[in-house]
Amino acid sequence: MTLFRGFLLLCVLLAGVLLTVWRGVLDVPPRWNPWAPLDIRETPNLLTSFKLWRLQEDPALCQQALATSPLRFTPLADSNPSADCPLHNTVRVQGSGVRFSSSFMASCPLATAFALFERHGLQPAAMAVFGQPVTQVDHVGSFACRSIAGSQRRSQHATANALDIVGFRLQDGRRISVLRDWPKEGANGEFLRQVQQAACASFNTTLGPEYNAAHRDHFHVDMGLFRMCR
Repeated sequence: MTLFRGFLLLCVLLAGVLLTVWRGVLDVPPRWNPWAPLDIRETPNLLTSFKLWRLQEDPALCQQALATSPLRFTPLADSNPSADCPLHNTVRVQGSGVRFSSSFMASCPLATAFALFERHGLQPAAMAVFGQPVTQVDHVGSFACRSIAGSQRRSQHATANALDIVGFRLQDGRRISVLRDWPKEGANGEFLRQVQQAACASFNTTLGPEYNAAHRDHFHVDMGLFRMCR
């Protein structure tokens, strides 16, 4: 009973602190304020996932976060709810600090998570392993109005909330392929493993070649409800 009362008191105190921060009574740095807009440039912390979650139903807040990144994008109009796969709060991503093999549609939270991944995961991994940056990300698409293979449940691709990445190109022109290089020892394989772990930190779900045969040639990343790193 004493332990329960102590836990209850801690919850009440925490709720009180959050209320004072929300009302502006207690001034804290934006990166430690749950209600401050997400800044892509700041190192991710325990509040980053909460701030990403807040972007789902708030296009203006999401675009405010994207404005702190080098991502180049165009906001898209919501599609008709009667469509098989209606889209809401989406953008078309044209480029960033990296090029893309083609532009793609993305939910705004997915685009924001990619911007975090690029700055705090992908490029640091490339510099650590190769001493040079990634200049292009090769992908095979984001939006596809379909269900998960062997299931009746809609894929995250059906809401442009997922992206399949097949490889990367470095500044010296070298191409790193998930299909070819994941099984290998050495720099290429080490880089891909670091990239996968970095993706797990930025996206809710990251599935790679060791998840199943269907993912042997790409990293699937999405911003679905469940967290998974495989």
